Amino acid sequence: MSIAQTISQLISEIKPYGSTLIAVSKTHPAEAVREAYEAGQLDFGENKVQEMQDKKPLLPNEIHWHLIGHLQSNKVKYIAPYVHLVHSVDSLKLLEEINKEAQKNNRIIPCLLQVHIAQEETKFGVDANDIRTWLSNRSLDSFDHVKIKGFMGMASFTPDQQKIRQEFKQLKQLFDECSKHYQSANTEWEALCMGMSADYKIALEEGSTMIRVGSAIFGSR
Repeated sequence: MSIAQTISQLISEIKPYGSTLIAVSKTHPAEAVREAYEAGQLDFGENKVQEMQDKKPLLPNEIHWHLIGHLQSNKVKYIAPYVHLVHSVDSLKLLEEINKEAQKNNRIIPCLLQVHIAQEETKFGVDANDIRTWLSNRSLDSFDHVKIKGFMGMASFTPDQQKIRQEFKQLKQLFDECSKHYQSANTEWEALCMGMSADYKIALEEGSTMIRVGSAIFGSR
């Protein structure tokens, strides 16, 4: 199946859920991104700042670039002028840096807090109780150039679908709890990003509003 056919199929599959498709274009060439864009795909996810920087000038300006990988504070300045959404905020220090660079660029940068829901220690993210503490202590209120849109979480890498479902369920519960109890000028609880090529169907059933699919669209790397 071509890139265009796969995108068309995915979009029709997720439409009943009202979810957004992020095409994960990391390690794939700009031509593949263009092919997906010409099929109507606007949102693309990149893991590395440098790769995003390299591709952006080669492609249409309307593209929404999502930074989905671990972001180092010293790299924020490069993407601050244009990044559409940062998926991987996992510390107050990083949020502070995004806020500072957004202010320099006269922007408000939308962000997701990355929550650690998997059992693997290798995955990044903030513990759910730390998120609750940040919110109840109003630790995020001073960042007036970011907008917290919700959460991102990656399930354990396992064939156990019940386990994956449980992890997504817990993240949805945290999202519901926080969106109900914590409101501020810089929160807008609307995005719950969970689900990738292998588990997006479970994620959609558990309330994901944004899925990130790479290999199913572009093939394996």
